[in-house]
Amino acid sequence: MSADYQLRNRIAVITLNNPPVNGLGRETRSAAVAALQRAQADDAVQAIVITGAGTAFSGGADIREFNSPKALTEPTLHTLIRVVEESSKPVVAAIHSVCMGGGLELALGANYRVALPGAQIALPEVKLGLLPGAGGTQRLPRVLGLEPALDMIVSGTPVLSEKLAGTLLFDDLLPAGSDVVEGAVAFAERVAAVRPLPRVRDNTIEQAGLDAFLAAARARVQAAAGPFPAPLACLDAVAAAAAMPFEEGLAFERDRFMALAETVESKALRHAFFAERAAAKVPDVPADTPVRPIAAAAVVGAGTMGAGIAMNFANAGIPVTIIDTEQAALHKGLATIRRNYESSVKKGKLGQDQFDRRIGLIRTTLAYEDIAAADIVVEAVFEDLAVKETVFRRLDAVMKPGAILASNTSTLDLNRIAAFTARPQDVIGLHFFSPANVMKLLEIVRGAHTGKDVLATALALSKKLKKTGVVSGVCDGFIGNRMVEQYIRQAGFLLDEGALPQQVDRAAEAFGFAMGPFRMSDLAGNDIGWYIRKRRQVEMPDLKYSKTADLLCEQGRFGQKTGAGWYDYVAGERAPLPSPLVEDMITGHAAGLTIERRIVGDEEIVERLVYALVNEGARILEEGIALRASDIDMVYLSGYGFPLHRGGPMFYADTVGLPAVLAAMEKFARGYHGDAWTPAPLLVRLAAEGKSFNA
Repeated sequence: MSADYQLRNRIAVITLNNPPVNGLGRETRSAAVAALQRAQADDAVQAIVITGAGTAFSGGADIREFNSPKALTEPTLHTLIRVVEESSKPVVAAIHSVCMGGGLELALGANYRVALPGAQIALPEVKLGLLPGAGGTQRLPRVLGLEPALDMIVSGTPVLSEKLAGTLLFDDLLPAGSDVVEGAVAFAERVAAVRPLPRVRDNTIEQAGLDAFLAAARARVQAAAGPFPAPLACLDAVAAAAAMPFEEGLAFERDRFMALAETVESKALRHAFFAERAAAKVPDVPADTPVRPIAAAAVVGAGTMGAGIAMNFANAGIPVTIIDTEQAALHKGLATIRRNYESSVKKGKLGQDQFDRRIGLIRTTLAYEDIAAADIVVEAVFEDLAVKETVFRRLDAVMKPGAILASNTSTLDLNRIAAFTARPQDVIGLHFFSPANVMKLLEIVRGAHTGKDVLATALALSKKLKKTGVVSGVCDGFIGNRMVEQYIRQAGFLLDEGALPQQVDRAAEAFGFAMGPFRMSDLAGNDIGWYIRKRRQVEMPDLKYSKTADLLCEQGRFGQKTGAGWYDYVAGERAPLPSPLVEDMITGHAAGLTIERRIVGDEEIVERLVYALVNEGARILEEGIALRASDIDMVYLSGYGFPLHRGGPMFYADTVGLPAVLAAMEKFARGYHGDAWTPAPLLVRLAAEGKSFNA
């Protein structure tokens, strides 16, 4: 059973018991309805209390059931709430810890609600591209009023129960630390004989100047909704609560919910929700794998990346020592850290006590011996194998047994790096993304000899650092940079054929990317790609690129850090300004090619950029570099600014249809540098079988 039943005096207590958050899946709904019917049939029962076991009243519906027959299998959540609402005996919801989504909708169906302080109250469905579908948009305005209810529903942001004290949502706010069930039972005994039974559905909504309020709210919501339809649908449903009889409003809400559940945007958000959780699971590393303690950390390299990585440890309360070869570099790194924290203090995101505590956790040194006792050390030096060899041989000599030796390399062979030590089982890749103190993605690179406990520790550490950890196998560029190289190659070829940087970026950003490929390159530093291309020239001489990026770098235009890259920049500002010099360089270079420049459409630009990612992603998946297609999507959603409403490159390809993706690639294969469009065998096979990457 997933709902427990017991009698306390003459009060029936029904406890939802479906760990971890008492989700209202089919089995829980069935057990709860059976328990309610049992209480109704027992003449000795005078009132009913519903609560949740463990650390939640209920986190809401089981979203794994959405778009599946289970969601419509009786008893549905609507049925459960109707059974509660139609009870002939008073029903009291005993709310604690977490009461969200369908859990809050269930509580709103009860006659009374009592709560402990500190309980998180929310209708967060909008964050999954949905609206509350079991009466939330109709009942919440009837207890909070139209404006506060609308704010909660459109934002999905949790509100602490004590902030809602004094509203009709709660009939009693219990003292902190008290037993919620005992308090609810005592309350139920007091109201057991009260008739008629109060029902939220019978409350009226009063809002002065309703039309003007809704018009202003619509303008505000529309401005913030972006590409997502759910916020405006939430507004429409709340408006229906004020304009329609309850049952009509309920039907209106349900229709909107069902329509939203079929949208690509909602499916993309739900895909991302599950993908983030799946990324933490590695098939051959059980959840109970022992992890190594991380009580102290070290970072090698005080540059921008090293400073950012050190901040992550300090933010998590882990003491960290930064080591570099020069005192000046350490001073500069600490200044960067202090400046970042001071900016957060000025913006009100960090208190002065937090600033002092975090700064106090960061030390610097010039001596490797000073970091010997650290539990983990992250190397963040120049992306050159010889430099990393020097660092890892030194770390191998001084670090204590059992210390984790991590590299922040973004492209280099982790197995070769591990071979510089006598403890390859302790070596792992921790590829942070710049700026490391901001970006959520952490690529966790598993070497051929990386210990399972080391991998489990890295996954646990990613959560402690509030990162999205995604495991990658070893290859040049791992998941993210290996794919983005093909994306950048296509961007360069588009310049050769007729496009300009601003057009390519504009098309990519209209598709939803946080920034286009040329703005991204200017931000990261064009010299990084230049260095990689030089290495490719030696290792893979047949791999072709547009020469424009090399010509740009030969002029010292490395991007924002030099005030000039694909764009011009005004000192102290980040706004990209189209550069006549760069346009002349591109057209001058193109004049020497064997093709004639042409007008390139935005649709072609987007397809070539995105499908280049997809094709390389398919190779990565087939080679086992990524464990699952959704891991690739998480890399791009959390590290590369891929539009969230499209779900990641592999999910987007699934929504387009793999045969359509393959057909477009075949067309591109007949054009300039068509050899770049040799389709991945996995893509060809799945398209032929009518399957998808994320099936």
